[in-house]
Amino acid sequence: MTTTSPLAARQQRWERFLKPETPPGFLFLIRWTDPELPEWVALWPALRKERVECLWKTYRRHQDRAAWLDDDFIPCFKMITGTEIFAEAFGCPVHRPNDTMPSARPLIHSASEVAGLKVPELSGSSLAYLFDMADELHRRDPEAVFQLVDVQSPMDIAALIWEKASFCVGLVEAPEAVKELAEKVRALLTAFLDEWFRRYGTRYMAHYPDYFMNGGMTLSEDEVGIVSPDMFEEFFLPELAALSNRYGGLGMHCCANSRHQWANFKKIPGLRLLNLVQPPEVVKEAFQFFADGPAQMHGATVTSGPVETWPDQYPANARVVIEVPVKTQEEAVAAARLLNARREAKGM
Repeated sequence: MTTTSPLAARQQRWERFLKPETPPGFLFLIRWTDPELPEWVALWPALRKERVECLWKTYRRHQDRAAWLDDDFIPCFKMITGTEIFAEAFGCPVHRPNDTMPSARPLIHSASEVAGLKVPELSGSSLAYLFDMADELHRRDPEAVFQLVDVQSPMDIAALIWEKASFCVGLVEAPEAVKELAEKVRALLTAFLDEWFRRYGTRYMAHYPDYFMNGGMTLSEDEVGIVSPDMFEEFFLPELAALSNRYGGLGMHCCANSRHQWANFKKIPGLRLLNLVQPPEVVKEAFQFFADGPAQMHGATVTSGPVETWPDQYPANARVVIEVPVKTQEEAVAAARLLNARREAKGM
């Protein structure tokens, strides 16, 4: 007789939950800040050893958390990066402050410069050090899952490489150059993901927010806020569909004001989970709009009252990930107990 470990059971719950045929229901994450987590290490390549030690200590603390808190959280190696990593590989200069995320600076300023850009070879690029870090963590615990690095969509990365104002003009006046740049970005991105999944497996946590995936890929898609629905269909939808088809599904974060794109989001094949970071009134509307579509994990609280009543405050036909902020360990344990009882009563 074989038994399933508690963490393996959590992974299996996520896998079932993200399948489109799964009945409506919920998973939940207790948001408690551990005062014993290690201090922040600036995201500089030169600090890779310090970053590895920070990631290792954070992982061990999260393992301890999983032992006493029965929610759907999965400990992982949190390979936190900024949005700069793929733009940097193409040659973009990077601003690296001490206390916040790095950011890429534009490399090109016109459509005429796109043709001269070469797709970097992965092992010789600035991305290589991320594999060095991950290899060391994987050596320490080969069974651990990784949180994926910050993956932006090809169009979003293109908008970092090409100065933004000129890029927006290019969408209208030089669409083929925009598509050529995005295709070069996608070639580097897929080379990176292919190698990442080959080394560390296809079970992983999304970079943001922290949901578990088995197969598929996850990304942020934020430039859709500044384009029309027709431009989304021309520039964004084909590459999102290609990535979803290549990896067998897609999870997507969007913090842009994207209400005008919601109908287009429903056209993305294999969309497993959608995360919108918007004010509560917009998020409440989104839960209803996408209720019969992908699982939803949005960045605002739209519930009130006792925590055990929260699952019933979402659309009855939706699959939602509930995030519960608490201040103490005692509150965390109590909230988890109530939501697990509610889940058991629903037969989940």
